[in-house]
Amino acid sequence: MNAQKSGSKKKVIIILAGIIFVALIVIFNLQAQREKAIKVTIEKVKTQDLASLVSASGEVKPKKNVEISAHVSGRIVKIGVVEGEQVKAGDFLLKLDSIQYEANAERDRASIRSFRADLIRAEAQLKKDENFYLRQRKLYDEELISRGEMEDANAQYDIAKASHEAIMYQIKQAEASLQSTLDMLNKTTYHSPIDGVITSLRVEEGEIAMIGTMNNPGTVLMTIADLSIMEVEVEVDETDVIGLELGQEADVRIDALPDQVIRGSLTEIGSSALQKVTTSQESKDFKAVITLIEPPQSLKPGLSASADIITAEKKAVTVIPISAMIIKEDEDDEAQENTPREGVYVVEDNRTKFQPVEKGIMGDLLIEITSGLKDGQEVVSGPYSALRILKDDALIKRDKSKDEEK
Repeated sequence: MNAQKSGSKKKVIIILAGIIFVALIVIFNLQAQREKAIKVTIEKVKTQDLASLVSASGEVKPKKNVEISAHVSGRIVKIGVVEGEQVKAGDFLLKLDSIQYEANAERDRASIRSFRADLIRAEAQLKKDENFYLRQRKLYDEELISRGEMEDANAQYDIAKASHEAIMYQIKQAEASLQSTLDMLNKTTYHSPIDGVITSLRVEEGEIAMIGTMNNPGTVLMTIADLSIMEVEVEVDETDVIGLELGQEADVRIDALPDQVIRGSLTEIGSSALQKVTTSQESKDFKAVITLIEPPQSLKPGLSASADIITAEKKAVTVIPISAMIIKEDEDDEAQENTPREGVYVVEDNRTKFQPVEKGIMGDLLIEITSGLKDGQEVVSGPYSALRILKDDALIKRDKSKDEEK
């Protein structure tokens, strides 16, 4: 009897275990079939002002920047300015030893005086030979002398004319040599070509200034800059330079003056790419120059700067984050190639719907939507891993941690 009861218990236990096992399988299957919500970041479509910017970096430079280089060789005997000094056009800057050039000029003057004395003798001889030839010519016409005597007088006259011309050429040559020597003598004294500030003084009295050659640059004595008009020279990527136009406004930030934003205007756009030392197939850069409006007095040449050039600006436009934009390919007609469409995933009742849109100008983080969306709608803006797998009617879950960060 006890054996029968024990057997019945075992059967009940086995049946219950089987039922539990089947129930667990059913529960697991139901959980597996349950739709999983995708965690996403959601942003609202809004209306605001938007500006399209081209960002670039470079350095501050004065509009006028003159390097004073040595035009003749010589020892520096006097420097009349110091670095940082304000100068006017024509002010004395520097003097080289000029003794050699003064001696050369005096030598050329002496040569000119000597040749002019020779010229007086040559003119007298020319006049004498001319008169003698004329007399001989008259006597020959009257058949009082032979033809040979007349020709000798003519030859003597031609020689006198040639000697006179030779001395004239020697005088011109000596005068040209004097002019060259005086030019070199003048180049031993340097005066400021512009109003400005001595931004760099690279030599000291007693040093030897050398002129440049084909392989070696000459001595740069000093640099003078007109700081009244300051510019920022930046390098713009080839993909952005197409949108630049002269006169566009820019906001400039100087690394050394982090709390100031200086307004500027685009005044120059390079017509050819900047030459780089490397020959790799990297993207090309173009030079752009921004003239600063009312720069601070503390601004100095060479400071690093960054600029945001405003290429387009609109008021009260519909915008969304750039990260919300995706490209979706239509796969309705398998016989034709897939057609990519730009759009966003709109959120309705925690589900997504792809909405094609037309875009306008692009800002730093936002993009203008010209059609397809209305103010206040919600769109999925990220993360990229979620946008990549989203489809129409997908169940989504708002990432609340992102909302708290905002």
